[in-house]
Amino acid sequence: MADIEKYSDQTFEQHRKVNEFGEDFWYARDLQQVLNYEQWRNFLKVIEKAKEACKNSDQLVSDHFAEVSKMVKLGSGAMRNIDDYELSRYACYLIVQNADPKKEVVALGQTYFAVQTRKQELQEQFETLDEDKKRLAIRNELKEHNKSLAEAAQNAGVETAFDYAIFQNHGYKGLYGGLGAKEIHHRKGLKKSHQILDHMGSTELAANLFRATQTDEKLRRENIQGKSNANRTHYEVGEKVRQTIKELGGTMPEDMPTPEKSIKQIERLEQKKRLNLKE
Repeated sequence: MADIEKYSDQTFEQHRKVNEFGEDFWYARDLQQVLNYEQWRNFLKVIEKAKEACKNSDQLVSDHFAEVSKMVKLGSGAMRNIDDYELSRYACYLIVQNADPKKEVVALGQTYFAVQTRKQELQEQFETLDEDKKRLAIRNELKEHNKSLAEAAQNAGVETAFDYAIFQNHGYKGLYGGLGAKEIHHRKGLKKSHQILDHMGSTELAANLFRATQTDEKLRRENIQGKSNANRTHYEVGEKVRQTIKELGGTMPEDMPTPEKSIKQIERLEQKKRLNLKE
């Protein structure tokens, strides 16, 4: 039996494709190989079970299991036309739920596609929120990611609170065109005691969330060591996010308006609403 340590999220992620509408999909033939099904006819039985589950969930099967054909090269060098499916994330989730549970990679697939499907659901729910709730959602996520970023920075050699403040300032300077925390405070008209992140709109918060997550991943992925290297990495990631915003024609973070309400004010209002509902 295959060793589970051979597998990771990349086992499935490396086969992910994106269609012309920006939607993720996987080819069934690729998934067949990943899930260790030697025969296509045996894997088709799993697909049929998944399609039935899709139908029972009141989903349109054709939206998730699109029949396609493609040319493949045989060992002899000749080309052959074969049947395949373009599978949505949800279709893949149903397939791994109906695949052979004795296969260790299937257990990983069940976790991977369950998490990915949940992320999609949360994204769709997020799009229905008003601006205040979007700000709350991103700010809370940023709090969690900043904990991970602080750990990654510490592993890189950013040890003291003073060092970490400098490290954070480099990220801000990259994203805000050279402006550090002090300059951003002044530009936004904030008091010294105010948390910068509590006085940002959802778009600006999202840019900072991307800065934090990408810096975290880069520090860990490249095993960056040394305070100066960590600081430079944070600056470069922030600068790259800024460049992306510019290329997309977006508003620069320092030019984004400061919301009237802070995150703490929104939290108090939400808490008051919950208390009123209980009465």
